[in-house]
Order: sequence, then structure tokens, then C-alpha cells
Amino acid sequence: MKLLKQTLRHIEEVVIDSRGDIRTRFKAFAIPSGSLGRLEELAMIYASIKGDLNCEIKHKKIFTMAGDHGVVEEGVSAFPQQVTAQMIQNFIEGGAAINVLARHVGAEVIVVDCGVAFPLDEKQCLKVKKVGLGTKNMVTGPAMSREDAIRSIEAGIELIEEELQEGLDIIGTGDMGIGNTTPSSAILAVMGKMDVEVATGRGTGLDDEMLQRKISVIKKAIAVNQPNPNDPIDVLAKVGGYEIGGIAGLCLGAARYRIPVILDGFISTAGALIANAIEPKVNNYLIASHVSAEKGHRMMLNLLNKVPLLDLNMRLGEGTGAALGIGLVEAAVKLLNEMATFHEAGVSEPVPVQP
Repeated sequence: MKLLKQTLRHIEEVVIDSRGDIRTRFKAFAIPSGSLGRLEELAMIYASIKGDLNCEIKHKKIFTMAGDHGVVEEGVSAFPQQVTAQMIQNFIEGGAAINVLARHVGAEVIVVDCGVAFPLDEKQCLKVKKVGLGTKNMVTGPAMSREDAIRSIEAGIELIEEELQEGLDIIGTGDMGIGNTTPSSAILAVMGKMDVEVATGRGTGLDDEMLQRKISVIKKAIAVNQPNPNDPIDVLAKVGGYEIGGIAGLCLGAARYRIPVILDGFISTAGALIANAIEPKVNNYLIASHVSAEKGHRMMLNLLNKVPLLDLNMRLGEGTGAALGIGLVEAAVKLLNEMATFHEAGVSEPVPVQP
């Protein structure tokens, strides 16, 4: 709890382009005003977080947070639990979608064992921050203790502090955990104060029968545990996951050190909801890379007041959307730094419209 409290004390409010310097610079560039659309917005967000008009992006890292879930015992996933550990091996070997997209944008992938149900050894691109061997079945009681929920959050904060030593300009969040759309849907239903049917989607491709089972399981878990929607740590402990807590910690830790966070999809945004509820000042550090095909994701983004950059019908997770988002933010920052002004390019400025 000490690390979490210390982190929260140091998170500063970010006001986007507080002095208007960034807008002024864009107006001077040899382009029609506002013609770069949301790329200008991204540049303003990044430069405002960094507090530097001449900022750049060199060190890009995507954290793929992994954990298992006891609730898979209830038949809520189309895949067996061992796939979590198997996919981690694929990440380590560089053959997963996130590895391909991270290489494309020049980002490093860091895989993190937050609570996989199988023992894993730390390797070059695998960090072990294991809180437990998977969560408990939330249908029969809390997914984890409150102490373990805090520990999962602090694990994410620790990751930020460890990676700062090598340089960290921007991060992406990702996830891996069979069954983790179930706790994410539960978190949305509780914190969004909405019906479970509205918050719950098909995850990895459930048929109608399995979807109804998943909805029933979430309803039962909420009824059994009675998570307090006004206490995000209670929600995380009762119906969450270790990797979701880890993602919340990444968001808080990054905000503490003024590092922009590019969110991936449904599970990453569940972690962001927890972080935002713990400390609302974290919100302006968050950028939504895309809207997932998972049913509840757009609702989560609405709760955070975030407009996604992309809508590609993706629902993979891993950090794949975050990788694409990092590429867009970097493009925006390069435009801010490298474009020529009307004067530099020898281009006539627009003629003011006469009233």
C-alpha cells in the first residue's frame, strides 16, 4: 500500500496546451488550419504531458500483462486455461500478433506474469510479478483478497519504475488471460451501474448458449460478492483479475512520471477504469487506441470520456491496438517537430476573410 499511496501523491493534473503554444505552432505550419485533424490533438496531448514543445519519442514499450482466472471453471471461455501459458511462450519467441505490430512501430514488448496459473521462469522479455497462481472463482467468493488487489496494482507501478532506468517515453497496455473478458464485463457492469446483459460480449467467440452462461456467471458473482462501485479496489478484489490490476498500476505509475499511456482494448480499458476511479487525474494521460469489437468496450470508453483513434473491428488484445496507437502518436509528434512553417517554406499565408 505504501507504493500506491506514494504514487498517488505525485500524480499531477495535466491541462492540454495550457498556454496555447502548440495550437500557435500548428497555425504557423504551411497547411490549412486544422487540416491534420486528430493528429494535431495527439501532438497536443503528448507535448502537454511532457511539458515540452520540442518533445520526441524514442523509448516505446508495450506491456502485455498476463493472468489466469478461476472463473473459467464455469465454462465462460471457448479456450482451455493452459492457452495463457502457451501464448506467453509464443510472445517470448516473437511469433504473436503483438510481436509483429510492435516490431512495425519500433516498440519493445515486455510480457509480465501477473498471475498465470502455471509457474514461469523470468527471461529476457518476461518479467514475473506473480501475485498468485490465477485468481479464485469469483462465483464462490472474491477473486482475490484486497491485499492482493493492491499488490497487483503496485506490480504495475513497479514495472514503470524499473523500465524508467532504460528510458520510457510512451507505453502501451496489453493483456493475455483466458477468460478475462468475464471479470472485465463484471467490472463494467458494477462501475458503470448497468445491466450485465448490456456489459457482456462474446469474448473469444462464444455461441449463444455459452454467452448466456457467461451472463449468468457474472450475475451470480456480483450477487455473491456485492462489490462496492464507489471503491475501485473492492471491485478489483471481488470480480477482477491480477493482470487487470497490473494494468491499473501501469496507468497510475505512468501518470506519476508523466508518461502517456496508449490503451489497448476491453481488458486494458477495464484496468484504466480502475485507475481512473482511484485517481481521476490519470485520465488526461490516457489515449484510447481503438474501439474493440467486444460489446462493452465503447461503453467503457464513454465512461472515461475517450474517443478511440481507430475502429478496425479488432478484439485480440495482447496490446495490438496499442501498438497501432503508438505509431499514430509518434507520427503526430514528428509532424509537430518537423513540418515547415509558411515562412520557412516560402508559402503564402491564407488571406484573412473580410467581415
